[in-house]
Parts: sequence; C-alpha cells; structure tokens
Amino acid sequence: MAALDNIARDNEGYLVNVSDWNKTIAEELAQEESLQLEGAHWEIIELLRDFYDEFEQSPAMRIMVKQAALKLGKDKGSSIYFMRLFPGSPAKLASKLAGLPKPLNCL
Repeated sequence: MAALDNIARDNEGYLVNVSDWNKTIAEELAQEESLQLEGAHWEIIELLRDFYDEFEQSPAMRIMVKQAALKLGKDKGSSIYFMRLFPGSPAKLASKLAGLPKPLNCL
C-alpha cells in the first residue's frame, strides 16, 4: 500500500484531499475493501468524479443511480447493479474509492 502511505485520510479511510486521488490510490483503497476494480467499477468511479467536479459533493445513492441511468443507460441505473459492484453501502464505498468525501446523508 505504498501509494496510500503518505496520503491523509479521515477516521473512516476517506481521503482528506480529493486532489490526492489517482488510479493507484483507488486500487489500493479497493484492496483494503477486498475488491478488484474492473471496467464497470471504473465507469462508476469516473461518473462520481465528474459529478463531484460539477456539484462539489458526493452523490447520495438515489442521485448516483439516476446519474448512472442518464449517462450509462438504464441497465446500469439500478440499486441492484450498484450493490453488486459496491457491496454493503454502495454510495459510501464508491465515493471512497473515487477519492471523494462520504455522501452527506450516509451514516
């Protein structure tokens, strides 16, 4: 986990500075979560980073699903799709891997 060694994170493992993120960081964060990032994961991560660039916040689950349906197609715009890719709490996990803050309405 060499890339994460000098990166500031909060007590839940989210990056303190969004600008510290890169694909190597994402891979190491995914390893910590026992995930192997594949094309479908990267599609969502890029979608979240674009959303953050535009709105300066991490999207909640409902917004994330709507954005995916709008930008990636209906088959990828479902809660079930997100649960398969990012088990547990998809909005939180996907945001963490994308180097973004935890979504505001996620506990």
